[in-house]
Amino acid sequence: MFAWWTAFILCVKTSFPNAHLMPVFRTTLLLIFLFPAWLSAQDLTAEAVRQAIPLETLSHPYLLFDEAGKAEILRRAQTDPESRDILARLQAEADMLLYQPVDPEIPTRPTHVRAGWTEADLENAYGRKLRSYRDHAQTLAFIYQMTGDPRYAQKAYAFTEVVCRMPLWTLQAHEFEIIYSRVWPWNVPDHQTNFNFDLGSATTGQALAWVYDWTYPALSQAQRDRIQGALLEKAITPVRGDYDFHWWASSYRCNWTGVCNGGVGMVALAMLKDYPQLVDVVAESHNRIHRMMNELGQDGGWQEGGSYWRYGMDRSALFAFALKRATKGTYDLFQHERLRQNPVSFPVYLFVPPNRSVNFGDAHDRSIGGTDFFNLLVSETQSAEGAWYRQEVLESGRGMLDLIFPRPQVPPKAPESLSRHFRTIDWWVMRSSFTDPGKVTVAGKAGLNDDPHHGHLDIGHFILFWRGEDYLKDSGRPYYDEEYFDEARWDYPQAGSAGHNVIMVNGEGQIPGKRKDQPFDYTIGGKVLAFKSGAERDYVLMDPTHAYPGEELKSWRRHISLHKPQDVTLVRDEVQATSQGATVNVRYHSGAEVSLHENLVLLSGEQGTMALIPLCQDPWQLKVGQHAYQPIHGSKRFEWLPYFDIEVQAQSTETEVYSLILPVADLAEAQRIAQTVSRDKKGVAVKLTNGRTLRFEDL
Repeated sequence: MFAWWTAFILCVKTSFPNAHLMPVFRTTLLLIFLFPAWLSAQDLTAEAVRQAIPLETLSHPYLLFDEAGKAEILRRAQTDPESRDILARLQAEADMLLYQPVDPEIPTRPTHVRAGWTEADLENAYGRKLRSYRDHAQTLAFIYQMTGDPRYAQKAYAFTEVVCRMPLWTLQAHEFEIIYSRVWPWNVPDHQTNFNFDLGSATTGQALAWVYDWTYPALSQAQRDRIQGALLEKAITPVRGDYDFHWWASSYRCNWTGVCNGGVGMVALAMLKDYPQLVDVVAESHNRIHRMMNELGQDGGWQEGGSYWRYGMDRSALFAFALKRATKGTYDLFQHERLRQNPVSFPVYLFVPPNRSVNFGDAHDRSIGGTDFFNLLVSETQSAEGAWYRQEVLESGRGMLDLIFPRPQVPPKAPESLSRHFRTIDWWVMRSSFTDPGKVTVAGKAGLNDDPHHGHLDIGHFILFWRGEDYLKDSGRPYYDEEYFDEARWDYPQAGSAGHNVIMVNGEGQIPGKRKDQPFDYTIGGKVLAFKSGAERDYVLMDPTHAYPGEELKSWRRHISLHKPQDVTLVRDEVQATSQGATVNVRYHSGAEVSLHENLVLLSGEQGTMALIPLCQDPWQLKVGQHAYQPIHGSKRFEWLPYFDIEVQAQSTETEVYSLILPVADLAEAQRIAQTVSRDKKGVAVKLTNGRTLRFEDL
């Protein structure tokens, strides 16, 4: 190969017309030549896994702990109150389960769990039994390891045997008739027809892999074979060698990649002693999770949002830990560069005190856990800010995995900066305190409208928290009914732009960058053009123009500035319409009680009151409205989702609208402040009750 390369360079050198460009040309060719090798350098082969795992020395248990690790868990339960309480609770639960009868009957599987058309759908006895028996088996198997009492192992097997006989481990919502019409995420071909392994399969497979590993010494060969057969039938053979037919196998920006590959990889690791050929599945899980980690943002951001970051990374981390143990550290996914540089920055900066989280897209709005996951991730990455988050934000551990992954022994350190721009996904958070709910937190996003699974049409959207309440809020995610992940998704008010704090010109909303069976359009979205953070003031400038079709809205720029000492936020929207006389709506949603007054909006929360004071030279008025929302479900109730608008009648093609948002004692104070708001060539000024005049000149 080297001789061929040298001859090629010599040939080019003698015939290349511009000698001064030869070094550049040679470097470029070298990069092209080496690029495929660099791209695949992280891929493991089955043989590499085989060489790294001494199969002949494997002795159950070995997945998450061995005999030495078990002794350490028991020692810690003697000295650490949290561990002692967890073990005592699990022991009591296992003792109770020894007496619980095991019902061998398999319930009928319902056909429309997420639609709830029938009592059987609403009850979902099949799914409830699978989950509860799976969880019972885990608890009993773990307590068998802690006590050595074979009664727990045999009762664990009794529950497991029922799960093994259940014909499907997939979730009913992911069967062909429902999931086939889904709009598929990034890096997934549009034509998908195979759905025989999913999140449910991965979760049940992982659980039974642990049961198999922990009860192995107490089971007969026939009992082991029964569990092996179910794991092979419902986890291994649907996936092994068939990755090209599973959409989640290459959806590296989707949590499914981590969950599914983590689950099937854990199953393969559990059965390596009996089926050494499963090293190929272990290698595939490593490689695909590695590629998923490649898609973590340069600042740690994840486009699906915080709770889906946690879901995908949690299951990936469990597999990564088991793989690291099995290979004695040879293959360590925790050393992936993107993860190592920012292991927990995303949940840390999305955190809003005392217990909330920024909830763009379909993410939930509670602080991102769980305790065992952060214990593991912080311990493996030695993240000081992760240790701070674990100590200051998350509560005491309560589960079995908190015993296996105890609190990290890493000195905690608060994040060095208070605000953060996640550059890859163009999300941002501005604040003056991580711990004081009495200080305002403002968060917003630009980025692309290219996530058809958990994204919303919300470019330019922002939310504002104060005293633990969302005075300007995200509408949240709707109930996941059977239509939500199809093309109809964008008609749900929570997912469409009408349900977000954005601009609309003559009612024109944003559009998705991915539609069913159509290619991605990566020009649809917006950009953060500037982000500045300082001791007293933070500032961001977003341009969401290209998130719209462009028929009514020609351009939109949104400036937001947070004055930290006074908790005053100023928003400046520069809007240009395609024609004169347009109606421009600046839309807001609030978690507080909204009351409109002549020149301001009063937002009354449980812990305080804020005012939103508009300023615009064109004629404007305040209006309230509400979105009609009815989940496609037999028993879910209809809801009204309220909002309010600053509605402007533009006198030309261009208009500017300011929104001043600040805490006030009551309506009287808000009205006094509103009378002082003024605008000149230098910016906006407002005189506060304490006599101080604030000027916003950087907008």
